[in-house]
Amino acid sequence: MGDSITVSHNLILQLVDGDDKSKKKPKKSKPKVPRESQQSQKKVPQKQLPDEPKAQKDTPSAGWPLQPPFFLPVPPSPNPELEAVRSVLKESEAVLEKMQKHEENMLKEVTQRSKELHEKEFKLPQQKSIVCQSERDACTACYKEHTAESLKCASVVQRYQDCVRRAKNLGKLLG
Repeated sequence: MGDSITVSHNLILQLVDGDDKSKKKPKKSKPKVPRESQQSQKKVPQKQLPDEPKAQKDTPSAGWPLQPPFFLPVPPSPNPELEAVRSVLKESEAVLEKMQKHEENMLKEVTQRSKELHEKEFKLPQQKSIVCQSERDACTACYKEHTAESLKCASVVQRYQDCVRRAKNLGKLLG
């Protein structure tokens, strides 16, 4: 509160008189250009011609060399809400990965079980071979040849009956 500002008499006179000699900068003189070049400059449109930028790029500047822009990573903001959202997002991504792995495992297991069930339930039963097929065919052929005289096939029929009797006895012993 005891601070005071003192203003000198010279400062007040400078402000009142408008003595701006110390503030004014000296005028820079423009280089003199002949009138012909001034007129040609007025005629040239302000847009740069396509050749001009190439010339500027090709010539190195007198100062620092041109370098590509340098991008720094954005530092994380200290916003607690944003950090909470990020942590929830990371947790969600981890859960998603676990669920995808679990889904893949379950798909493999279901596929394997369906194959096993299909093989077990829908498998064609093994066809039993017809017993004494050749004797049966011989009997049928004999009856076709001797339609009127069926007694001529008695020996063939007897062989067929013996074969069937042996197969039944063999089945009883094995079964």
